[in-house]
Amino acid sequence: MAVVLCVGVGGCVNPLSKQHEYDEQTYLSVDGSATVVIAASVPALVALRGLPLDASAGARVEADGVRQVFLDAGCAVDRVSRPWRRNGRRFVQVTIDVAAVGEAAACGPLAWSSYAFERVEERLRYRQTVGVPTGTVPADVNWTGAELVGFKLHLPSRVLHHNVRRLADNAPGELERGNILTWEQRLSDRLAGVPVAMEVETDAESILYRTIYLFAGTFTAAVLLLSTVIWLVIRRGRIRLRELQKK
Repeated sequence: MAVVLCVGVGGCVNPLSKQHEYDEQTYLSVDGSATVVIAASVPALVALRGLPLDASAGARVEADGVRQVFLDAGCAVDRVSRPWRRNGRRFVQVTIDVAAVGEAAACGPLAWSSYAFERVEERLRYRQTVGVPTGTVPADVNWTGAELVGFKLHLPSRVLHHNVRRLADNAPGELERGNILTWEQRLSDRLAGVPVAMEVETDAESILYRTIYLFAGTFTAAVLLLSTVIWLVIRRGRIRLRELQKK
């Protein structure tokens, strides 16, 4: 069983999972709203998103200060974790609410991406292309360039098509448990602005609603079956009683 370490409120790290220098997870709903969770080192936020944070190793990083930076950038911030340290660098997690994912770029830290979300007949189509970074690499950051950057989609419906490729051999990637897809880059490629193109098509109906409908149908069928059995038992009992009364 994997051990999960929680760092403060909202900052959880699984030591057995891949570690990303910058990790952007989008929880998409069938109505096009989304929750975006960014977990990244402060140097990555400075280098990739140009955020006005102190990236020096000894700098004091506070959740309230990070929250204000994101608010000033036009983001609807839900919560910010307590910062934690890894490999000598400070990390922080920020949760952002997005009313319509097609307008997510109104939040400055998400503005390096273009977004498209549309309903095509009985399908939902989502596209996101991550463009060039807008910051400058801070001095004295102990990066090798092999660090990973991840973009993860949590989909609400059955996935019909996606274009995920594995980082190691460029082979087609797989859908993870819970309808999760992950696109990865090496930090060196992300700093160079190599684009990440994400494409997904899903059913238009939420898995949750589908499950509720299935449960409701199963429950109704079970009730009808039980009612039928009870009626048959009562009917048989009445017939048996009449037969006894005739004797």
